[in-house]
Amino acid sequence: MVYREESEAREKELLSGFAAKSADTAGRAFAEDKCIVRTDFQRDRDRIIHSKAFRRLMHKTQVFIAPEDDHFRTRLTHTIEVSQIARTIARGLSLNEDLTEAIALGHDLGHTPFGHSGEEVLDSIHAGGFRHNIQSLRVVDVLEGRKGGAGRGLNLTYEVRDGIKRHTGGELPSTLEGQIVRMSDRIAYINHDIDDALRSGILKERDLPRDCIAVLGESHSGRIGSLVMDVIKNSDRRDRIIMSDIYADSMDRLRDFMFENVYHNSKAKKSEDIDKLEEIIKFLYGFFIQNPEHLPEELHAMAEEYGRPVMVKDYIAGMTDRFAVNLYNGLCN
Repeated sequence: MVYREESEAREKELLSGFAAKSADTAGRAFAEDKCIVRTDFQRDRDRIIHSKAFRRLMHKTQVFIAPEDDHFRTRLTHTIEVSQIARTIARGLSLNEDLTEAIALGHDLGHTPFGHSGEEVLDSIHAGGFRHNIQSLRVVDVLEGRKGGAGRGLNLTYEVRDGIKRHTGGELPSTLEGQIVRMSDRIAYINHDIDDALRSGILKERDLPRDCIAVLGESHSGRIGSLVMDVIKNSDRRDRIIMSDIYADSMDRLRDFMFENVYHNSKAKKSEDIDKLEEIIKFLYGFFIQNPEHLPEELHAMAEEYGRPVMVKDYIAGMTDRFAVNLYNGLCN
């Protein structure tokens, strides 16, 4: 048997001096006994994978709302692709793969139904606003329950929580592993959204900006591979995860192209679909504000602590696309 202490010693022996070591974690909010076999970061990864919020990602929109093709990405497949890219970069830099994977698997747990469109609607109607990274942290800190632990939530380590919260927004994660996930998230979604847009017919290969493609690569796998290698080469033996200027500029311009031609494209997000999802989220939010007794039982007690609007926001954000649609249809009929 390989004991946790052996794994911790192996990390200190083999990983880069810039790597976060599980034995040196800043710890958890609530003290608990260590696992005999798993490191703290490995336990965090497992807790995320076994959470209900993680399972719900399979039925949440990435970009295409209610796609008819089985091969379009969902929020879950996006998360898995981010994890794969991030682990490859962490391995290439001799950083902590377990911490990287835990952050990657948890980074989107707070996403709303209907993708970023749903996030924008909830942000516009909830008094406190809505950001999916903040909601992801709330999911692991409060909304996911554990048996036998002190307090609510998954009681994850500081490093994982920090990486989840700061995977987007103005602040960089405090660990290089968190910075890897932040970079991998962008690498993943830009490239797999191109792949989905090509599959859907919204884009043709000839539409992609040639100057960016000339730098990053002609194929989906080629672009991801070149970006990953550029990050590894430019971040090696550094205290920051970075790309070369030419790759960063090409990826930024490719992202701008996607916003103009896909993310705001009427085929990807038909105006009637946008109108409908906006109607659904606004109706559900208003209904549960006025009828809190219809909220799930486990949220009733928390409403006194956090306030009714916060619990309604939590409930709606946790819904899958189809659950939100079915609930809306049931309440309106």
